[in-house]
Amino acid sequence: MADDNPHGNALPRSPLADLHRLVWTALMAALIGAGAYLIVPIGPVPVSMQPFFIFLAGYLLGPRHAVLAMGLYLLAGVIGLPVFAGGKSGLGYLLGPTGGYLIGFLGTALICGLARTREGGLPWLRGVLAGLAAVGLAYVTGAAWLKYVLTLTWTKAVAAGVLPFIPWDTLKVVVALACARHMVRLGLTPGRR
Repeated sequence: MADDNPHGNALPRSPLADLHRLVWTALMAALIGAGAYLIVPIGPVPVSMQPFFIFLAGYLLGPRHAVLAMGLYLLAGVIGLPVFAGGKSGLGYLLGPTGGYLIGFLGTALICGLARTREGGLPWLRGVLAGLAAVGLAYVTGAAWLKYVLTLTWTKAVAAGVLPFIPWDTLKVVVALACARHMVRLGLTPGRR
């Protein structure tokens, strides 16, 4: 069985290639956690660098391993490691106002991962469209949960949990895609799986 590298050449599947993929998955989970610490608190939902690393995980790892990286991050937070925004942890945080975004980020990672081609490439248009769809999914799940937890109207939930983030998240999608394309071009990442 062969895996495709970013340059389109078939690489033999080996324990070293599998280890490389697992190391990248763990690294992206750690970066997602680090991104949660880089925040600007502007209301019930802070602006953070976390989405940038989730987009990057999807673009670099492909759908399966990107979801695994996001899942590892969530598991670390639920079991008590202080990886959520502001150094918080626990199931209570996941059930709080930002929990819908965190759960939606699983789908975000998946959708961004689908931007990789079977050959391991990452076309601009496909990447941008996947990133914007991924952001949209996070907004829907996040705003719906925010509305429910804080008993807000839809208008207030969207005003507090979506509108302030659109320009920032659009920029994060473009920068994450540019970074991922550069890393893929250099052959630094595992192939799509």
